[in-house]
This record gives sequence, structure tokens and C-alpha cells, in this order.
Amino acid sequence: MEDPASTASPAEAVPTLGDPRPPEVVELAHTLIHTRQTILPKRLGDPGPDAAQTQAILGAAASAPDHHELLPWRFIVVPPAARGRLADAFASALVQRDASATPLQIEQAREKAFRAPLLLLAVARLRDHDAEIEPHERIVSAGCALQNMLLMAHALGFGAALTSGKALASSALRKLFDLQADEQALCFVSVGTVIKAKPRRLRPALAHYVSTLLP
Repeated sequence: MEDPASTASPAEAVPTLGDPRPPEVVELAHTLIHTRQTILPKRLGDPGPDAAQTQAILGAAASAPDHHELLPWRFIVVPPAARGRLADAFASALVQRDASATPLQIEQAREKAFRAPLLLLAVARLRDHDAEIEPHERIVSAGCALQNMLLMAHALGFGAALTSGKALASSALRKLFDLQADEQALCFVSVGTVIKAKPRRLRPALAHYVSTLLP
């Protein structure tokens, strides 16, 4: 007998908002959220996501909350062929803020550009024609997009991390990625196969971050 689910139209297959989800779906979401952890780029290696998996990771960002549908963020893929340019920008940024940087320090800065098979730069647009949406709302939206991407990468079996650093604000990096005056580089997103796991950290209890407003 044919499985009815296999003949359902896309509209029928998507649960209606507000409908209860099957327990197995809830359990899967719970597991993905609570087992995700940051895996630093130095612990990530090949293979990275293929083209379809990369599209799935990037596509997950589109479901982030976006007040007024401004799309106040974007992601720039840094392919292997462009890593050398990023390495040069990292080196320039270091020398710009520390003229006494040693050759070893400069080489260490350059090396960071070659970690992780998939590397993205997250950029937020803090201001535009819609003055009603404040910069902090735009950054919150970008953060939600990032978390969606991290969870999708985790669901696909990859490790991932968000990394930042002083180089993000450097003129060398802003020029490399052609950032506009109203844009801010938020972080890099690194994704790859976990080559060296780490112990899971203890998550904070609700009492540490939840309170109730008294009547």
C-alpha cells in the first residue's frame, strides 16, 4: 500500500502554525538544541559541507525573526581560493594595531584564515531608510539567523563555531569585504567535521538567567 505521506502536497506536509507537533519532532528539536556546542576552527577539518549542505545551512538563516522584513544582515562565503586574501587582511590588521608584531605573530594571524572547510563572514546592516528598526533589533535578528545556521550544521553532523576578534573592525578587513559605512562585521562562522571533540560544558540552570516580575 502506498504511504499517504509520500503523496502529500508540500502545503499538506507543512504543519499549521499553532498545531501541536508530534512528540518525536519535539524530542528531535530538544536534542539538537541541547547537544549543540561550539567547536573552534582549529578542531574542524575536512570534509566540510557539500554544496547542498551549505545551501541548507545558509537557507536556515532566512527563518530568523526580521521586523519589517529588512533583511538587516548578510553572509559572505570565503572559499579556499580567497583564503590568501583574508590571510593578508589578518596580517595587515595585526600590524596596523601593533607595529612591533613579530614575524611569528604575523604568521599566526595569517594561519587563522585557513582553518575550517566552510568559512563565512556575518555582516549586519545597522541603519538604512527604516529608522524605526534600531541597531540592536537588527543585531538580534542576525543572532537568530546565526543560531539557525549553527543548529542546521549540527543537524547535518558538522561542528561549528562563531569567532570574532579585533581584526573585524580593521580597515583592511572592511576593505576586503567591501563593507559599507552602515555595516558591521559581526563574526566569522566556521563549519567542518569535528576532528577533535571536547567535553560538553555544563549549561546554566534556569534560575541563573530567568526571573519573574512581581505584581
